[in-house]
Formats: sequence, C-alpha cells, structure tokens
Amino acid sequence: MLPFSRFEARTILKLSGPIILAQVTQTLMMFVDTVMAGRYGAVDMAAIAVASGLWLPIVMTLQGLLLALTPIIAQFFGSKQTSLVSHYTLQTSYLGLLLAALLFVLMLFAEIPISKLHMESELQTKTLQYLYYVSFGLFPAVGYIVMRNLFEGLGNTKASMWISFVGLLVNIPANYVFIYGKLGMPALGGAGCGIATSLVFLAMFLAMLCYGWFSRSTRPYRHWPVSLKLNWPAQWQIFRIGTPIAASIFFEVTLFACVPLMIVHLGPVIVAGHQVAHNYSSIIFMIPLSLGLATTIRVGHLVGEQNLQSLKKSIGSALILSMLLSIITIVFTLLMRQHVATLYSPDPAVIALASSLLILASFYQFSDAIQVVSSCALRGMKITMPVFFITLISYWPIGFGLGCVLGLTNWLVEPMGAHGFWIGIIVGLTVSAIALGFVLRKQLNRMEHEHNAGATA
Repeated sequence: MLPFSRFEARTILKLSGPIILAQVTQTLMMFVDTVMAGRYGAVDMAAIAVASGLWLPIVMTLQGLLLALTPIIAQFFGSKQTSLVSHYTLQTSYLGLLLAALLFVLMLFAEIPISKLHMESELQTKTLQYLYYVSFGLFPAVGYIVMRNLFEGLGNTKASMWISFVGLLVNIPANYVFIYGKLGMPALGGAGCGIATSLVFLAMFLAMLCYGWFSRSTRPYRHWPVSLKLNWPAQWQIFRIGTPIAASIFFEVTLFACVPLMIVHLGPVIVAGHQVAHNYSSIIFMIPLSLGLATTIRVGHLVGEQNLQSLKKSIGSALILSMLLSIITIVFTLLMRQHVATLYSPDPAVIALASSLLILASFYQFSDAIQVVSSCALRGMKITMPVFFITLISYWPIGFGLGCVLGLTNWLVEPMGAHGFWIGIIVGLTVSAIALGFVLRKQLNRMEHEHNAGATA
C-alpha cells in the first residue's frame, strides 16, 4: 500500500504547477515557429520539421546531462550546505559550455547527414541555414538550463515559468522580423526561426541572471565560488549522475523518431495518423513529467534532511497523484479522441486511423506516468544508472523490437502497421514502470534498514 500525505501532495502540486506552465509555453514556441514559417511557405515549414529532427535530440540530451544539477542542489538545500551551491553551479556551467562547444563544431558539419536524406535543393539549403543560425543558441541555452536547474533545485519553480513567458514574447516578434524580412532584415523564411530561437535562449538566459541577482530567494546563495578552477571530482559527479539521464532521454526521443521511418513505406496516411497520436501524447505527457520533476526536487530536499518517513510519503503521494491524473487523461482521450484527431487533420482517413491509435495512446499514459515519476524519484536520490539500463532495455529490445514484429511481420499476427508499434511501446513502458518501481522500493527498503541500523547502534 502506497503511503499518502495531503501535505506532500500539496507540496508536489505546488512545485509542479509552474513547471507545467513553463512546459506549455515552450510547446507554444515550437507551435509559433511552425505556423509562422508555414505561412511563408511549405518548404520553410518542412525545413523546420527536418532540422528539428536533429536539433531537438541534441538540445534535450544536453539538457538531460545538465539535469544532474537539480538533485545535487536539492540535497545541498535540504542539508543546509549553502556554501556549495555556487561551486557546483559553476562546475556544471563549465561542463555545459564544453559540451556546447563540441556540439557547435559538430553542427557545422550537419551537411553530411542532411545530404544523405536526398532532399530537394531548396529544402536542404534552408534546413542547413536553420541549423547554422540555431547552433549559436547552444551557448546561452546552456546558461539558461543551468540557471533553471539551480532555481528548481532550490525549490523555486516559478522562475522558469516567468522566464518562459519572456521567451515567448521574444519569439513572436523575432520570427516576424527574420522570417518575413522586417526592420531592414533580409527575408530568410524558415531559416529565420533559427535566429529567433537563438535570441530566445539569449533573452531567457539574461532574464534568469537578472532574476538571480535581484530575487530575495537567491540572496542566501550568492556566494563567490570557493575556487574558479575546474574541480575534477565535482565534474565526475555531475557527469556520472547526468549521463544516464541524458541517455534515457535520448532513448525515448529517438524511439518515437524512428517509428515514422519504419512505417513510411505504408503511406502518408499511416504516418500522419501516428504523428497525431504521438503529438497529442507528448502534450499530455507534460502533466506526469512536471509531477516527476517536482518529485525530483522534493525527494532531493528530504534526502538532504535525512527525513525518511516524509520521503516515503512524498514518493507515495507523487505516484498516487500521477495514477489519478492518468486515469482522468485516459477517460478524456477515449471520449474526445475523434474531436482531437479532427483538430489535426480534415482528412477522414487520417481521423479514423488517429482515433484508433488514440485508444492505444490513452492506455500508454498510465504506465508512462508511473515510470516517469519513479525515475524522477530515483534521480532525486542521485540514483540514475539503473534508470539508464531499464529504459535502454524496455524501450528498444522490448518496446521497439516487439513493435517491429507486430507492425511489420507475420511472425505472431498479420502485420498491424502503426498499431503494432504502439502496442510495443505500451509493453515497453509497462516493463519500465514495473522495473523502476521494483528498484525504487528496494532503494527505500535499503535506506530504512540503514536508518534503523544507525538508530540502534
């Protein structure tokens, strides 16, 4: 029986609310890019779609590695070790800038993979231009991500919410200027979104710095770092915690990116139907993801305080909340699936296929909610390596492997197309949820045993 605490539930909901709004705002920025570029031309919208296939995994993987800072800061916050906050923030910034420089150099050679896709020359040119312009945003992006993780580790999730609004306010006029060629600038079409995105990251980073400098909540942590030199033990700790997180995010992002490639030969209707279900699921996923990120913060604080009883109640409350909210989204999706599909496409064939896939997508939400909260709870304890192995095995050999068998072969049943891949994803996520739950329970039992042993010593 999972322990439940109203206080812990309220605390997690209070932390997760601003995170949800920040996630929604970031999604709106991507929506704005697509719509404004699409109004300039179909090739420009396609260029953003292709470029995003390379850009988003890079940024999300980088963000995943830097997420190591959140549980580190959260545990310092819980144990009142304020003097180490600035030191680890600086060390994470060094690591992030090094990775940004490496990725910037790799982006300069983006023409090599892009040329393998056999695109039209105009589409290829605009895709490469977008990637070139957006690559300059890697450096302010690192600064923004580090500052956001710092504030969230301190339990301040409102900062990222307000700063995301700043990003949206910059995104719209910047797109207008560089896509359509206003204020004396050349009309760059979809490539102009790359400049706008870089400016958005710069604006959000500067806004985060201003917030950190003037906010009362950060005053106790404005210590000059103990040393400006690289601290290799600290670097290794950040890398050790962050690499499995980054890899787990990469596995999930590439899993969904590969499914369209596997079913593209079945025709555009099948791909479009899958994309509708995937996009809708990604939006709904913001709810359990935000709960999970809030759980990381709360767990980190309680681990730092060495408050085991509240820790167990916090994790139990987070899991119960995620399951209750997933049931609500399941019911909503089942009742509204045709209306949701109609929002994406007027094509009756796409609507029919997407509606059937949304039935499967609704049930995948339950397993996904459990596994994301469990993995984030483990992350709050700075336990990330088991998450790496579990997500690798459950997403790819189990989920994607079963999806290929059901979707493309007659080994078990007649080829099911996109439906087979979604069944594989459901099975993979279910395995992940069960395995992560087992690891989480084992870790809590170990902590309780150590606590009892220490009390009797």
